[in-house]
Amino acid sequence: MPAHKETAAFEPQDRVAALTHRPGVYRMLGGDGEVLYVGKAKDLKKRVGSYFSGALNRRIQIMVAQIRRIEVTVTDTEAEALILENNLIKELRPRYNILLRDDKSYPYIFLDQGRSFPSLRFHRGARSAHGRYFGPYPSAGATRETLQLLQKLFPVRQCEDSFYRNRSRPCLQYQIKRCSAPCVGFVSSEEYARDVRHAVMFLDGKGNQVIEDLAARMEQAASELAFERAARYRDQIATLQRIQERQYVSGEGGDLDIVAAALRANVACLQVFFVRSGRNLGNKVFFPSVPPESEMPEVLSAFLSQYYLGRSVPPEILVNQRPKDSVLLEQALTGQAGRKVRIKERVRGDRARWLRMAEQNASLALESRFASLAGRAERIEALQEALGLAELPGRIECFDISHTRGELTVGSCVVFDALGAVKSDYRRFNVQGITPGDDYAALEQVLMRRYTRIRREEGRLPDLILIDGGKGQLAVAERVLAELGLSGISLLGVAKGPERKPGLEQLFLSAQEAPIILPGNSPALHLIQQVRDEAHRFAVTGHRQRRSRSRKKSVLEEIPGVGPKRRQNLLKQFGGLQGIERAGVEDLCRAEGISRQLAQQIYQAFHGEI
Repeated sequence: MPAHKETAAFEPQDRVAALTHRPGVYRMLGGDGEVLYVGKAKDLKKRVGSYFSGALNRRIQIMVAQIRRIEVTVTDTEAEALILENNLIKELRPRYNILLRDDKSYPYIFLDQGRSFPSLRFHRGARSAHGRYFGPYPSAGATRETLQLLQKLFPVRQCEDSFYRNRSRPCLQYQIKRCSAPCVGFVSSEEYARDVRHAVMFLDGKGNQVIEDLAARMEQAASELAFERAARYRDQIATLQRIQERQYVSGEGGDLDIVAAALRANVACLQVFFVRSGRNLGNKVFFPSVPPESEMPEVLSAFLSQYYLGRSVPPEILVNQRPKDSVLLEQALTGQAGRKVRIKERVRGDRARWLRMAEQNASLALESRFASLAGRAERIEALQEALGLAELPGRIECFDISHTRGELTVGSCVVFDALGAVKSDYRRFNVQGITPGDDYAALEQVLMRRYTRIRREEGRLPDLILIDGGKGQLAVAERVLAELGLSGISLLGVAKGPERKPGLEQLFLSAQEAPIILPGNSPALHLIQQVRDEAHRFAVTGHRQRRSRSRKKSVLEEIPGVGPKRRQNLLKQFGGLQGIERAGVEDLCRAEGISRQLAQQIYQAFHGEI
């Protein structure tokens, strides 16, 4: 939304008088056009008018004093207003709303049912392909763990189709008994289908039925004196029983989420436990941004709407307190899901036990958060004292340069604030047009690009800039800031000490000749090392990615006899460069237009051997 400078005086009573009694969404804007707050209302006139009644908490009073304009959108129902409010909060991120930072799509396990030998795979994103999706899972790690368990129990392939189609011999997964090698015909379609069926039953929470089926097969194998096959069934049963003991929620057989909130000193923590088909898939913790004087029902309501609207929602959500507008939330989620969705806080038996456990996890995570915040505050205060800074550095940016003998230079910028790393503000810069290996020129280009853009877009400047390097790099940074007319920013060069050992760093502060050497146990030094090491990691990762892309591309382009058409056929048939790199000579021979001699050349170009 473009900035709008308000010139006329704002008269709230006139604005309220012009409002309708219908439901809708209102937006409070400041004088510079910044959206301060987004809210929903069953009656816009009454709700907006309540902000100017005087009976408000201090947080709302501070916000109201900044309002210079009010915009509204009328909706047909209050449920529609809730959905629109949620979308606007996610888009505009107003300062006085409760904000949930995590809005990424959650991972699923996908069964590709359109194949004769379907695969089970990790999936994130739109669920548009034909097949079954199991989840969502709280994290990629939880999804991968489940896939690993499935491989141990049922040897269903988990490879990409491009890899599967081009096999002439079984891969490592067959050797370690994690796949039955359908790619080379080592398993019948009937036996493979049985493994797929058992895997689906397991994911659907029907583990006991799988055990019964395996037990019957074990007895049959034993009666036929096929003791090796019987032992294999016995091991599968034992593994399944161990998994059930660890993962299944007692007394549950369906899908539900358990949401518990803890709130202390304007810091909120929410724990979400995911239960699907009676299985506990794990939990995820959230720390939403909470304005001062927020209360638990308000926090829970904001979290539930921002988290579940627009996302798959289970039939039941257990909460440790009744959220504000719970009936409206149920209506909106029911309309979205196309079936009844209930939000419950009064439960008994096993459900109450699980809810208590989630609440304890939220409280413990909140305590840990406070301890972590206290530790960070101590390190920032120690840094201020060690460097003699006039104020606490609320925002720190650190730069590093990475290359291999001057090739494909990448610069990194990482950002830290009082809460730690601000990864959304990290930036990488592909450095070009300099003499290879000239780190000074690379640093100058990176700093110039970074702060020219910040000046142009009126972004937030740091209080302290760390440079990985000594006096030379520091002089470059001083020159760039002077040229851009930036003042009031502290500059610190972090030079590696003798023998480049951690703990012996020399710190060069701008306008100070002698280096600062802090003791190895200094909290300030630990903070500097953490930020510097993160900048180095981010730069090196970016350089390696750039180098890998460049070299793989050039490898295929430089092979004699592989022109544009053959390159296109290879990339299409093997699904990309990684598929070509994994392929053997026999696999490459089957590609259109590739002779054995050319296949050997391609293989050698990627591997350096035949």
